Amino acid sequence: MTRREFIALLGGMAAAWPIAARAQQPAIPVIGFLGSSSPGAQLRFVGALQQGLKETGYIDGQNIAFELRWPEGDYTRLPALAADLVSRRVAVIVAGGPPAARAAKAATSTIPIVFGSGDDPVRIGLVPSLNSPGGNITGVYLAFSELSAKKLGLLHDLLPQVTVVGALLNPSSPTAERQTKDLQTAAHTLGLQIQIVNATSAPEEIDAAFNALDQKRVGAVLVGSDPSYAARGDQIISLAKRYAMPAIYELREFVDAGGLISYGTNIRDAYRLAGVYVGRILRGEKPEDLPVLQETKFELVINNKTAKSRGINISGNLLSLADEVIE
Repeated sequence: MTRREFIALLGGMAAAWPIAARAQQPAIPVIGFLGSSSPGAQLRFVGALQQGLKETGYIDGQNIAFELRWPEGDYTRLPALAADLVSRRVAVIVAGGPPAARAAKAATSTIPIVFGSGDDPVRIGLVPSLNSPGGNITGVYLAFSELSAKKLGLLHDLLPQVTVVGALLNPSSPTAERQTKDLQTAAHTLGLQIQIVNATSAPEEIDAAFNALDQKRVGAVLVGSDPSYAARGDQIISLAKRYAMPAIYELREFVDAGGLISYGTNIRDAYRLAGVYVGRILRGEKPEDLPVLQETKFELVINNKTAKSRGINISGNLLSLADEVIE
């Protein structure tokens, strides 16, 4: 071998070495997030998920990566989005909301799934038992759909003079039937008339629903539990103001954005807990050995600034019960 040939060989080895070294480095695990709404509505919950992962030693961009998928409130897109995450061989799928959890479960029986569900995961068929979820799926139960009666009671306490209350429900939600029955029972107990209107997250359907509620002359409205409505938060808050309908919501984010009152579980803490579960799974634990957690932190948030702007006088007793009052 000539000197020139030897130098050329060394140069070729040096150029190839970084590529070979990179090829030998193990790929970091990728977490697939399947939302039920839009980035604007749920991205903050991904932050809470990342916080839980950080508690178990996993940091986005360092030793894990994310693939995010959003149906923008259109649940018919979820099966394809779930299938796409499966095809990318993600290490874990996090499903935000019952519709996303159902789609993820239908898409794979092998990739671990961690859900956040506002409806009873046993009742909607995600797991056979909270203590023994079995299979490849576990998660956090937020119990949003069980709070319909409580929210109606709070609305009655806020506006005791109102006798006709409207409810906005998404008919494509797996919780719609249960919420309807719970609201009808609670309304009867409270001596209220309940007017239920249905709308998906399609903007034109929400517009039509509020117009229908106005025609029914309701004095207040309860916005039902459904993750897709979070994507239309600004529209719903604006319509409630336009039609002068005091409204109660499930998420404090509605109240932060100018809504009147909300009551529900602490969804950010629930996603933090989900993140801890994802971290434990990445470390080798199996979903079937992780019982479904139940979020027990509930919060009542009141926007007193909104109330005053609409001439609503909130009683001192109700204000004292609130976990936070926005002035």
